[in-house]
Amino acid sequence: MEIIVLGTGCPNCKTTYNRIAKVIEGMTNKPTLRKEENILEIINYNIMSLPAVVVDGEVVIKGIVPTEEEIRRVIIK
Repeated sequence: MEIIVLGTGCPNCKTTYNRIAKVIEGMTNKPTLRKEENILEIINYNIMSLPAVVVDGEVVIKGIVPTEEEIRRVIIK
């Protein structure tokens, strides 16, 4: 599983990244987690509000800082 946090480096984007990192920390099969801050790459996802979270190529969260529970719901299906 690959998780990408889309954002330009704002505090909300950093908080989202850190919360996801915390949630996946204890997982046995840790997903790959990375940030995408390049606006030209972010545009390819066709979203209008950041931060956004992409799981395996699908935008699952956009425009909010998700809670840890919301993160668990979208990555542990």
